[in-house]
Amino acid sequence: MTLKTVVVIPTYNEVENLPRIVQEILGLEVPGLGVLVVDDGSPDGTGEVADKLAEAHPGVIDVLHRTTKDGLGRAYRAGMRKAVADGADLVVQMDADFSHPPTALPHMIEAAQRGAGLVIGSRYTPGGSLDEAWELHRRLLSRWANFYVKTILGVSAADVTAGFNLWSTEALAAVDLERIESNGYSFQVEMKYLASRAGVRIAEVPIRFAQRVAGTSKMSLGAQLESAWMPWRLRAKHKVGASG
Repeated sequence: MTLKTVVVIPTYNEVENLPRIVQEILGLEVPGLGVLVVDDGSPDGTGEVADKLAEAHPGVIDVLHRTTKDGLGRAYRAGMRKAVADGADLVVQMDADFSHPPTALPHMIEAAQRGAGLVIGSRYTPGGSLDEAWELHRRLLSRWANFYVKTILGVSAADVTAGFNLWSTEALAAVDLERIESNGYSFQVEMKYLASRAGVRIAEVPIRFAQRVAGTSKMSLGAQLESAWMPWRLRAKHKVGASG
């Protein structure tokens, strides 16, 4: 049976990257694979480019326009809700900047077909890696952040901070998007924490996490601070550690 898989790509000023990432995704020729672009009113014209792509690929590419840039988590929640409402079986979180390799998608879908409710495109599972162009301090910070979150929350996944994730609709229902509190990059952590607590089966597919191809990073100081205190807030809210 062909599963309908929707790749949700939040965008803000990704006019250079969006056409290229869409081309690579469609070039995989995976049955049932489509793209939903969630644009937060990009002033560089990303939204208009997304509309043209949707016109050129009806039924395969869709666009959700949001008028306010109010955080990655809210953009993802809006896109995931729409994907599920439109009949998706699997929903993928993916960046537009080529840090997440489209070539991993078929392997992630295969893992879901074998029964995983959450499949992580993982930097830290065996075979995964970070781009060699990353400076040493960024490598150390990334690994430390992942270790920090795993230790506090007790989630067994090797890459709990990963942003490249595939979800079954059943797993999303178990997590319940409406109760997600975080909005920045810690959205990724909260989703996995709640999935772990709900008993969702988690699999990891190794990826090489690449440097951004074009544009600039959206990681703000506020997002970094939120990521630091969110694990403690989650523990306080639930009062017990997560199950593995």
